[in-house]
Amino acid sequence: MVKVNFLGPINKNSIELEVKNVLELKNELLKFEDLKEWLEISAIAINDNFIDSLDISLQDNDVVSILPPVCGG
Repeated sequence: MVKVNFLGPINKNSIELEVKNVLELKNELLKFEDLKEWLEISAIAINDNFIDSLDISLQDNDVVSILPPVCGG
């Protein structure tokens, strides 16, 4: 089971999912209509380490963060 945190303006409570890798996680998250647009533009971090591939295995108790782009001044 992995915990998924949605940061910033995504405005969604954390969820826990039983998935084996990031690609499977993304496919599960795409089932949520309100997340589809965010997933296309957001970065992903596993246990506070940014990733750049969907071909990464996930372990029980991993924490996945979905980080939307931000801008500020």
